[in-house]
Amino acid sequence: MPAPPDGRGRSRAVLRRCAAALALLYCVVACVSDQHDDTGSARPSTAAGASPAAEQAVRTLVRLAAERIATADSVAAAKWGTGRPVDDPVAEKAVLDAMDTRAARLGMDREVVRRVFEDQIEANKAVQRALHERWEEDSELLPALRPDLVKQVDPVLDRLGGELLEAIRGAGPALSGPRCATVLDRDKALTARSAGLDAVHGDGLDRALAHTCDAP
Repeated sequence: MPAPPDGRGRSRAVLRRCAAALALLYCVVACVSDQHDDTGSARPSTAAGASPAAEQAVRTLVRLAAERIATADSVAAAKWGTGRPVDDPVAEKAVLDAMDTRAARLGMDREVVRRVFEDQIEANKAVQRALHERWEEDSELLPALRPDLVKQVDPVLDRLGGELLEAIRGAGPALSGPRCATVLDRDKALTARSAGLDAVHGDGLDRALAHTCDAP
């Protein structure tokens, strides 16, 4: 029977897992972006009766939702062991209010924007909870690095918020059309497969887009 790893061996194992996780999250951005470029053979065809530009915006919306789901890993790591709860009603309200203000300024349907961002927030929290449960069961899966929420994570969330808002705006006609659910499911499946999302992050992506096609 092999001897149990010493402290340095254990640290190396944790770092290898961390590197693998970072590689997976990188694929959410890099691999999925490649999937949606103008030359990629995996790019889905336009559904009948939908504007190509609107469907492209739906694909962008799905990609951005997956990228936002990936930030849950960093948020969960930053909160782990600090006593800071996953739920943060004050911060969540601030995000929703900011998006509501920007949507009004752009002349967008504010109810559509609110429901999409509510789903984004709830999905992110669901992934955080799942990761915390995983780490509680197996301490060897704990992330080796703990990011700074204010300096490292919030700027990414702010950027994604603005890009998601623009994607919702561009996808408007498709989101209210009869083919919305078909297009959305297709793009979610392609995104999950291309990014190699595990069950936790795949479920998170579903949750993040749960009410995207609801009628206003």
